Amino acid sequence: MGDVTAEVIAIIGKKLPPDKRNLQMADRLDEIGVDSLMAVEMIFDLEEKFDIEIPFNANDAKLEFETVGEIVEAIKKITGKA
Repeated sequence: MGDVTAEVIAIIGKKLPPDKRNLQMADRLDEIGVDSLMAVEMIFDLEEKFDIEIPFNANDAKLEFETVGEIVEAIKKITGKA
C-alpha cells in the first residue's frame, strides 16, 4: 500500500466509528456509513493534507465517489502520484 493510499484511508477512517476503520479499497462509502456531511468534511481534510483542490459539488446530496478506491485513485491522479 502506497503512502497516498495509507494517508487517504487514515483520513477516511478518522470519520468512522472504530469498528468500521479496517477499510478496503472496494468498500462502498454508503455501506460504511459516510453521509454527505461526512463526505464534505473528508474532502476538505484531503484537500488540506495533499494541498490540492478536489472537484466536488457540496450542494449535491449524491456522493461523487462510491468507493474508498475511487477516492484514492482520484487523489493519486490529482497529485500526480499514480
